[in-house]
Amino acid sequence: MSTITTRDGTNIFYKDWGPRGATPIVFHHGWPLSADDWDNQMLFFLAKGYRVIAHDRRGHGRSTQTSEGHEMDTYAADVAALTDALDLKGAVHIGHSTGGGEAAHYVARAKPGRVSKLIMVGAVPPVMVKSAKNPGGLPIEVFDNMRTALAANRAQFYIDVPTGPFYGFNRPGAKIVQGLIDNWWRQGMMGAANAHYECIKAFSETDFTDDLKQITVPTLVAHGTEDQIVPIADSALLAVKLLKHGTLKTYEGLPHGMLSTHPEKLNPDLLAFIKS
Repeated sequence: MSTITTRDGTNIFYKDWGPRGATPIVFHHGWPLSADDWDNQMLFFLAKGYRVIAHDRRGHGRSTQTSEGHEMDTYAADVAALTDALDLKGAVHIGHSTGGGEAAHYVARAKPGRVSKLIMVGAVPPVMVKSAKNPGGLPIEVFDNMRTALAANRAQFYIDVPTGPFYGFNRPGAKIVQGLIDNWWRQGMMGAANAHYECIKAFSETDFTDDLKQITVPTLVAHGTEDQIVPIADSALLAVKLLKHGTLKTYEGLPHGMLSTHPEKLNPDLLAFIKS
């Protein structure tokens, strides 16, 4: 099992497939999942000749279940430790949901030459929670309710989320894919309850505005119009305006988990942006 060890002794698990001399693509998973959530995309890009890398965030998947560090500064530092250990140059970073925030936070701080492009899919930036500065955000009660449900019965909560809003399976006429629900639950239950609990604050309250303004690499912002987890109006539509070289791609009627429900639509678009 491949791991790197961070300064505080945390072991970060990662997958690293493909030719070492090929363009590296680094995938950042969403809450409360793992690198496994990217299997479809990793196989797709591997077949196209890319080097594909995905890690489990600390407290998630197979990485160390730590007591501390469940916030964006440490998440980004962990990514930096991984990219340094692998000496990645000109990498494309792709982040989904919370992973989109993590990727943006890292890219804004990355060493020169490490990053060539950024892709954020259904991502949380600029900031999710409602405030005087962000009147279109979601009320803090939404995230308080998530914490309450997680603490009360995490196993049931991790069935309810993918069965309902995450993949849009609660919409009339939706084609329910049981394997996606089961795999979401499996990935979630691999991780640590404390890490997942604290990560809710990290993805909902972190303000990525300055990160987005500092990013200079070409960035694709992809979002489904029927995203019930990260509503598009207060995320992608605002984020793209803050980026120096941002491109917005919207997907009519697609849900938060569209990378898994509609990879045949997403993957070619990601490839086209990377090759552009």
